[in-house]
Amino acid sequence: MNLDKVIYEGYIDILKQELVPALGCTEPIAIAYAAAKSREVLGNFPDKVIIKCSGNIIKNAKSVIVPNTGNLKGIKASVYAGLIVGDSSKEMQLLNNLTDSDIEKIKDLMNTDMCEIEMIKNDANLHIIVEAKFKDEYSLVEIVHTHVNITKIEKNGEVLFEKSFTKENFNESLSDRNILNVKDIYEFANSVNLEDVKEFLDNQVEYNLAIANEGLKSNYGINLGNMLMECFGDNIITKVRAYAAAGSEARMSGCSLPVVTNSGSGNQGMATSLPVIIYAQEKGYDKEKMYRALVLANLITIHQKTNLGRLSAYCGAVNAACGSGAGLTYLEDGSLEQIEKTITNTLANVSGIVCDGAKASCAAKIASSLDAAIMAHFLAMKGNAYEAETGIVKETVENTISAMGRLGREGMKETDVEILKIMLNK
Repeated sequence: MNLDKVIYEGYIDILKQELVPALGCTEPIAIAYAAAKSREVLGNFPDKVIIKCSGNIIKNAKSVIVPNTGNLKGIKASVYAGLIVGDSSKEMQLLNNLTDSDIEKIKDLMNTDMCEIEMIKNDANLHIIVEAKFKDEYSLVEIVHTHVNITKIEKNGEVLFEKSFTKENFNESLSDRNILNVKDIYEFANSVNLEDVKEFLDNQVEYNLAIANEGLKSNYGINLGNMLMECFGDNIITKVRAYAAAGSEARMSGCSLPVVTNSGSGNQGMATSLPVIIYAQEKGYDKEKMYRALVLANLITIHQKTNLGRLSAYCGAVNAACGSGAGLTYLEDGSLEQIEKTITNTLANVSGIVCDGAKASCAAKIASSLDAAIMAHFLAMKGNAYEAETGIVKETVENTISAMGRLGREGMKETDVEILKIMLNK
């Protein structure tokens, strides 16, 4: 192993931090988590709740079903589910054990004006504040930048916990990401002791395959995964897209199975991992080869999201497909240069797909992005890649990834505003 020990351990920490299980779309679950924490701090079930959200949280919580709530959607359903659970210890899996009685309580609360929603303008893209009130008492819980990153807890005017943040630095609560680059990621994938990553990769394979299979056998969304199989044939390239799409449709439609996320997103976790898993299984690659490809794919996705942030107007399915496309090239014994070409070809093609919130059609964006990544893989294996200055493509893969991040982070700010206005009928 040629990697410095600090870099090696840093990569392990990054994977541990990012490949975590979550039940349901992560934005509604983050809202539920903040609500559950606010009830814990308050010590009573509140009679009034004010939730303040950034535009991207509203966008991603508006149209997606909250799991285990009887197909309820939206911010209020997320708040009420979290309040009724009242236990934040399970973090992104806190809605696992909602009962039929709990669901009835949530539905009853949906018919009240107990919860008020306000938008936080011109702030961090991921920002949630829950203020819960009971008689003369109140609590406040604030989350910024990542889905469980609590930055402030307050009760009755007393600050119980607080840590500073800047709205621009969306990576400040994460471990050091400056160590990420494609060359070292490739070296790490080749040399990592798989015992160091086996636990969370085992979970990624088990959980994400389970929800993909559930999506294919049940009636979720518009059954995109099954349509792909029926119309394009039961072949490996179709399966790569169909399994990822089916998993996304199930998750966006309220399936109660957890997924292992990537960069705070279950859809990105599935679009990064499932193509690699399905391709490896169909081709008969051994588990070690598959796991090393998953390490590479996950870190390539994380590397791109480090430049972009958790939430933006740029669809994260592109980044995830780019990661899994690189994973396919790795499985086929592609060189570092061919992996770089796969990334370049993908970003040259589908950069700029917009994120208009979490919902069933995310599955279609995943399938389309994977189509581009598969094409990018085959081009790279033939030694072909788009030249520098072809659109946003730069001289090196690192500069191309930086350009993509700039496009989504800076260039699409106004796009983000307009998307939200359209979604809110403004």
